[in-house]
Amino acid sequence: MEIQPLGGCGAIVEGLALADARGDDLDALRRELAMHGLLVFRDQALSPDDHLGFARQLGEIVVNKFFPVDGLHPEIAEVRKEKEQKTNIGGGWHADHSYDAEPALGSILVARELPSSGGDTHFANLADAYDALSDGFKQMLGSLRAVHSNHHLYGPQGIYRKTDLADQLGGESEAGEAVHPVVIRHPESGRAVLYVNPGHTIQIEGWSIPESRALLDFLYAHVTESGFTTSLEWAPGSVAIWDNRQTWHLADNDYHGERRLMHRITLAGEALSPASGPTG
Repeated sequence: MEIQPLGGCGAIVEGLALADARGDDLDALRRELAMHGLLVFRDQALSPDDHLGFARQLGEIVVNKFFPVDGLHPEIAEVRKEKEQKTNIGGGWHADHSYDAEPALGSILVARELPSSGGDTHFANLADAYDALSDGFKQMLGSLRAVHSNHHLYGPQGIYRKTDLADQLGGESEAGEAVHPVVIRHPESGRAVLYVNPGHTIQIEGWSIPESRALLDFLYAHVTESGFTTSLEWAPGSVAIWDNRQTWHLADNDYHGERRLMHRITLAGEALSPASGPTG
């Protein structure tokens, strides 16, 4: 297994067939995922059953509340845009499941049907982004907590309910929110990580909306404009595994008139602790 770091966020892994990964290979993947936040694999022959078998070796699977599921495999969510649809899922920067009290560890995304061009996914590294902040700013952030929600996206009056994706989405009664530290201690690597995201973070706890917006917008610009991002061009056989606790991602919506289907399995995580607390 060879690891080639990508600029900004993540790494490409070569020399490993995920369908055959066992034992030491899985341990190595866990370490590399905690280190890089994103692992990209090419030319994988990964059937839905292989996808499930691999995921189960990495952790407990979370069934998505909102996305449609693969007809034969309810643990596999379909990230799907049909030819006639104009809206895509995940078209803005976000971290999956940050609105849950125990946010997801990460996701395993497999390319199934791709447009002739477009549909790239972009990733951002929130551990490196935090490291680049000044000491004084870090000290201020360390005392803050933020509110994360999905009501504005998946709730009865949410954005997606007013689009051409509405008929394929479920779970509108299961929308919810959670509060997390603005800077977390990553459970595996021990690194301090900036834990807010444009898709789901709606407010700094105890702050007004305008005050929150000013701080959050500054942080979002810092992440996206300072060299902490990378772009993944999908190809048949591509697989991406990312750690939701230390990355954002965004899917381009630039392939109107063509179908794109990805299979996603999400892995359960745990409650997150502030970076200012105990590390061990």
